[in-house]
Amino acid sequence: MMQMLLLLFVGLLLSALFSGSETGFYRATRVRLAVETLAGDRMSRALMWLASRPTTFVATTLVGNNLANYATSLAVVLATQRIFPNGGMMAAIVAPIVISPFVFVFGELLPKNLFFDAPNRLLKRFAPPLLVCTCLFAPITLVLWVFSRLLQLLTRTSPQEIRLTLARRELAELLTEGHEAGILRPAQQSLAQALLFVAGQPVRNFASSTGRVVRATTTMKKSDVLRIAQRHSRTLLPVEDTRNKRKLVGYLRMVDLYLDDSPALPTPKPMVELLGKQSCLSALRMLSQTEDALGHVVDDAGKTVGFVTGRELRMGLLKAQ
Repeated sequence: MMQMLLLLFVGLLLSALFSGSETGFYRATRVRLAVETLAGDRMSRALMWLASRPTTFVATTLVGNNLANYATSLAVVLATQRIFPNGGMMAAIVAPIVISPFVFVFGELLPKNLFFDAPNRLLKRFAPPLLVCTCLFAPITLVLWVFSRLLQLLTRTSPQEIRLTLARRELAELLTEGHEAGILRPAQQSLAQALLFVAGQPVRNFASSTGRVVRATTTMKKSDVLRIAQRHSRTLLPVEDTRNKRKLVGYLRMVDLYLDDSPALPTPKPMVELLGKQSCLSALRMLSQTEDALGHVVDDAGKTVGFVTGRELRMGLLKAQ
């Protein structure tokens, strides 16, 4: 009988460990784990290793929860047969019903609530058994990993997209907690949330289409270029070479034309080529590094999709608030 109680206790412990750690994994603040890892904390480094491999962690918890449920069920069945040897079918039905609330509270509900309230602290405390189980379950998790790769090929959803979604969700929760604690002002919080909302969108969503952007040519007079820019409220104009099949050769900055006393047009500056599927934040970084040059948005075939400026991307962030 003691062996059955021990098996039941081990099953409850495993269920509490894997159920709680699963909740703590999705609630943990990875920024804090990264800081503690840089400070030399070994448990945080181990948790960061698991966090960078969510497929391995999910497979480990899946195997662990199934093992815990099997151990608990086996203990209940053996104890029922020992206590009620002639109980028959009724004892086999009633015993799991009686023990289920106990298993649910102490093996699922209570550990999930504890890890929900203190995810980082409890994950660090239970990191050693998690790592041991990760090593022990490695052969089974390898099979599950192969199965997940096959599903990835069928659904065409990469783990990187899932990681980015989780990271944005965690950062949004961190900003909300910072606002509630009084660290962030409402304007700072709304700007940061707008950045999270807009940053992942493709830059083609913010680009002005080819037909809506007026262009200068290499044969125009300086006064004509300034007049066109003023009429269309453009500070940067793409330039076409009429002698080379109207090929785009760069852009002109209107402030340079105003400050230059020469009657001739200056040499066009090179545009920054941006892929249409490139993220807004990546495009803004590239434009900022080149003194807010004009962005030439193209598709995978190299055809012009439109044009975008750093100011238009920044205005997109402000309008998203």
